[in-house]
Amino acid sequence: MSAFLTYLLNGLAVGCAIALIASGLVVIHRVTGVVNFAQGTFAVMAGLCTSSLLGLGFPHGLSEVTAILVAAVAGLLTGLAAIGKPGVTPLSSLIVTLGVGVLAYAVDIVLWGDQPRSAPGLAGSVTVAGARIQTQHLLVIVVTALTFVALALFFGRTYLGKALTACASNPYAARVVGIDTRRMGLVAFALGGLLGGLAGVLVTPLRPISFDTDVTLIVNGFAAAVFGALARPVITLLGALLLGVAETMAAGYGYGSHQLEIALGLMIIVMIVQAGCRTAISQEST
Repeated sequence: MSAFLTYLLNGLAVGCAIALIASGLVVIHRVTGVVNFAQGTFAVMAGLCTSSLLGLGFPHGLSEVTAILVAAVAGLLTGLAAIGKPGVTPLSSLIVTLGVGVLAYAVDIVLWGDQPRSAPGLAGSVTVAGARIQTQHLLVIVVTALTFVALALFFGRTYLGKALTACASNPYAARVVGIDTRRMGLVAFALGGLLGGLAGVLVTPLRPISFDTDVTLIVNGFAAAVFGALARPVITLLGALLLGVAETMAAGYGYGSHQLEIALGLMIIVMIVQAGCRTAISQEST
């Protein structure tokens, strides 16, 4: 039971990191209709940037915040490339984000090389209900919870957040009342970069990051985002937690080489059941 609880808590931490990636995908897609396949790149860039800054002697806090801001700027630049020109279709923008992800490989290799890098995080561990969890894992869980609360307040209480929500709900009506939907789309990309960067600085102390780590991050993040229909942050969070726990359980019980396949297979089964329930409800209502 102690081992099970340990795997569960660690899995929740992994799921929280996936949720940050997925939430960036959801924010961008809701506002622009674009699936940003460069989302994992923001996390990798922030993680590598954090490692370099700490290696140069910069203090914690400043290094992580700077790396997150770099990721936010990268998100904004990606947005300019993807939706900066009026009249670009979502499909064309999606292809642009794929191109940005490939370009980021070259940039990362030039700046940081092709060897994995890590960064020091919070040392030690704590005991929760008889299970031990690394302090860094606990930090990931706490920061993710605070981030989702902050996002809820941002979208529900601020003018900018309400403008983004209006663009997501009805772009035409938003334009009628004077909201610049393209500018809001750029804000969404920057916010997506910030969320991806936050995931990167939290994950880098737990596992080494290299230029191609974004593949695993975007696969997991996209699966969680699809679980939430690319529109519902809370359901996306639940999907990400399910993925993280499934992967950690698979690794903990000796299936580490297949943990991603097992987690994604479980996610597919859940989504099939979910779709079946929706169909049944729809048929009953008609």
